[in-house]
Amino acid sequence: MAYLIGVAGGSGSGKTTFAKKVLKEFGPEVSILHMDSYYLPRPSAELKTLAGRPNFDHPNAFDWPLIREHLELLKQGQEVNVPVYDFKTSSRTSQFHPIGPSEVIICEGIFTLFDQEIRDLFDIRCFLYVDSDIRFIRRLHRDVQERGRSLESVIGQYYDSVRPMYQKYLDPQRQYADFIVGEETDTAASILTAKVKEFLQSSQQSKAWQNTEIKAHEHV
Repeated sequence: MAYLIGVAGGSGSGKTTFAKKVLKEFGPEVSILHMDSYYLPRPSAELKTLAGRPNFDHPNAFDWPLIREHLELLKQGQEVNVPVYDFKTSSRTSQFHPIGPSEVIICEGIFTLFDQEIRDLFDIRCFLYVDSDIRFIRRLHRDVQERGRSLESVIGQYYDSVRPMYQKYLDPQRQYADFIVGEETDTAASILTAKVKEFLQSSQQSKAWQNTEIKAHEHV
């Protein structure tokens, strides 16, 4: 069995940066699963904002059955094929990349703590609570530089869906977090890193115990 860590927070709160700060301390025994990979293959025609744009900040924009399936498999210590999502075309490609088996998986995304079945799979639940102006600026830079978006479209989307969806769906997830991080600082990452090391040590001890039991059984 693997350990699962959930990291939630609004768009631009620094979830990926935070997770990578933890990941750099380890090898393949720790992996990151990005919830952004699990957007629906195509935006839902029924899921529109008031301005008529696709709403990517609503819970129903995600492929929940596939997310649950993959997290359950990763929890069992198996490998999964994660879909590759193209943010420039807003569609899922035919490609995928494998993740696992890993002893610890960090799952990060805006709705990581939204679904109760998924929340129950996590051994640690974390929420990044960052001021809205900081999140907006980060999202602006990311979407323009990395996702080929125009300045006007990012600003329009923020007021049309990002801000209202955060207030309605994302921020309430804080109540489910084991701990809340005010900023993805090195200190906060070091705290989670220490917990991951505890998980790895426990996993290694469990494997050593299982091997001892197998050898003892073979000699009976």
